[in-house]
Amino acid sequence: MGKQILIVDDETSIVTLLKFNIEQAGYETDVAYDGAEAIKKAESADFDLIILDLMLPEMDGMEVCKQLRVQKIDTPILMLTAKGEEFDKVLGLELGADDYLTKPFSPKEVVARIKAILRRSDKAEDNSLSIQIGQLIIYPDRYEAEIRSEELTFTRKEFELLYYLASHKGKVLSRDQLLSAVWNYDFVGDTRIVDVHVSHLREKIEPDTKKPVYIKTVRGLGYKMEEPK
Repeated sequence: MGKQILIVDDETSIVTLLKFNIEQAGYETDVAYDGAEAIKKAESADFDLIILDLMLPEMDGMEVCKQLRVQKIDTPILMLTAKGEEFDKVLGLELGADDYLTKPFSPKEVVARIKAILRRSDKAEDNSLSIQIGQLIIYPDRYEAEIRSEELTFTRKEFELLYYLASHKGKVLSRDQLLSAVWNYDFVGDTRIVDVHVSHLREKIEPDTKKPVYIKTVRGLGYKMEEPK
């Protein structure tokens, strides 16, 4: 069975275009035309990716994204936004979207984004070796981690950031490097999303967030993961 993609958009012309091109690229598709239907389908089936329009009747894409993440449904989400629509990319990604694309877009571009997101997702799941740093243990294949034997909960992006920092233990990583590696993004200097996610991670793993021992800030450079002394 091929990769399953859920298309969520209330414009039938967009749905038809996406469905045709995505299926031509070898994926299987299902469709939802509003937010409530999208949540229902995402709860009942195991999709590999959700393409989610921002402007939907009843419930917008941001709210759908938020609700799915609250329910621990961590399927990658590609958000669609129309040119000129108010969309805070930082907030969208913080709520759990993995990428976004502005309409009008070329079908080729959509397929390329899908492949990139699924490739990153598969890569993280294929790596089954656990990583231990201090009392923190990370299980990449299960998207799980524990500290002092207590299980931690993360959004997908929080986990991917934690895993990337841990995989490069002792190395200083700039915010731009982290954006590129974890979000596959160039934000042209807008790196708030990294700081917000680091702050969330510290709340979960640091004994004292004011004096972090795992994720250190390197002033003027970025962040680095260390063994606690």
